[in-house]
Formats: sequence, structure tokens, C-alpha cells
Amino acid sequence: MPKIAESELIINSRGAIYHLDVKPEELASTIILVGDPDRVSKVSKHFDKIEYQLQHREFNTHTGYIGKKRISVVSTGIGPDNIDIALNEIDALVNIDFVNREVKDKITSLDIFRFGTSGSLQPEIPVDSFVAGTHGLGLDNVLNFYKYQKSEAEQALAESFIKQTGISQEITIPYVFEGSKQLLSYFEKEYHTGITVTCPGFYGPQGRILRLDVTNPGLIENLFKFRYKEIRIANFEMETSAIYGLGKLLGHQCLSLNAIVANRVLREFSKDGNLAVEKLIEKSLAIISGF
Repeated sequence: MPKIAESELIINSRGAIYHLDVKPEELASTIILVGDPDRVSKVSKHFDKIEYQLQHREFNTHTGYIGKKRISVVSTGIGPDNIDIALNEIDALVNIDFVNREVKDKITSLDIFRFGTSGSLQPEIPVDSFVAGTHGLGLDNVLNFYKYQKSEAEQALAESFIKQTGISQEITIPYVFEGSKQLLSYFEKEYHTGITVTCPGFYGPQGRILRLDVTNPGLIENLFKFRYKEIRIANFEMETSAIYGLGKLLGHQCLSLNAIVANRVLREFSKDGNLAVEKLIEKSLAIISGF
């Protein structure tokens, strides 16, 4: 296999990968992704010990321990484009030899969780509750830039979504990836489940109208009504589909956990979104540190 060129895998002067500014030994095999750089310390304050604290641009990384469990929490910033950077660089840190610039013979699989905020698309999923995403359904196009074989089940779900919602492929080509069933099994209690839709923006792409009209004004209703077999859409946000897609193609186990801060069907917003996120962090860390 040819060596990876310096222009493709950028390693800085201290031997760390370019955007994250993290070296291979500074990353744990259990990783929590958060959008907000300030949320990293809100997670790591629950660690018993912190080994590394690193920051470059919006990418903030803390690695430490809860008991004997080594965990890294990494901020990505907002959006699927940032996930493309974070997931590829996280994978490179464990699966590429930085000295020889070659993919390692033995591929390491990571457990990757997202702790995020999200909007509910079902009236029975209230603000301040939690959602564990069974699937990531992308309206963002990131995975359409990668070559891969779509599974029959995921392709059928995507085709049903296009047919039921009538979304124009001039806007996007929706794609679907299933999250980790193994990781999901730990979060069956007190977490709502369903598809998490990922949008490439917060306003127009999520059907919000301020001063500009949108091309798909019926988006919220169409997402609320969508059903595929027993599966429904639970929520939407801006990162999950890229995490699930890139994670699966690279061989990692991924699960998106979101605090619901808005219910778009009922037009409600949380009175204290920060408290909802704190409760999500505490509950989810207790589960993750236990396996």
C-alpha cells in the first residue's frame, strides 16, 4: 500500500494530527463527541483523573479516567462538515502509522458517542427528555462524497423517506446509516429511540422561517408523519448522520445521544437547556463507565 502523502495526512511539528492537534497516545478508545468546545469541561469535570487537555481552533480534547475506564471527550464545532474532519482524524490517530504514513495491518474499532442537543419531531418526546438514535438519516450530503456499498435495508429506508416526504433531490440525496445496536442496548431505559435526521444548517434546512422563505415549507409535518415499518423519526440536529456513516465505514461503533431542547411539533423550547444537557451527561457517563 502506498504511503499517505504529507498533503493528505497533515502532521504538525509535535507529531499531532493537524486539526485536532492530538497525538495517538493522547486519545482513548472510548470517545465522546460534543459540538460546543465549552461542553468538553462539562463532561471531563466528572472524570476522576485528567491526563491531557488540548485545544486547537474549535477542537478541544480532554482525555482521562472514570475509574479504570479511559475516555476522551472531543469538541467538533457545529455541523457535518466538522464531523468529516473530526471522524477522519480520530480514525487516523488509531489506524494509521504516523511514522511510516501507512494504514496499520490491524484496524482498531472505537466506541464513539455523541452528546448533543436536538429538536424533537414527535409530540410524545418532550423537551428535557433524551433520545438515542437508532439511525442517522442525512440531508447533509457528506457521505455522498465517499464510495461505499449501501445495504439493502438502509437503501430501502432512504427510498421510502424520499417517497413519503417528497424532498427534492435538487436539494439533497438522503442517505441512511444504522447506529450501533451493541451500544444502543445499554440505553434502552429512559431514552426515547428513533431515527435522528441530520440537517446541514439550523434555519432553512430545519424549516425555520425568519426573513427568507424555504423550498420545503412542509418539512416538519413530513418528518413527523414519516413511518418505515415500526421506525419513526424521533429528532433532528446537525451531526449524527455523518458520525454514523463515517463511523460505520471506518469500522467503529457509534451512538448519538441527545438532550431534547425543543419540540418542533408542539413549538416548545426548554426552560433550562443547560440543565437538560447536564443530566444527559451525568446519566450517559454513568452507563458508559460501567461497561
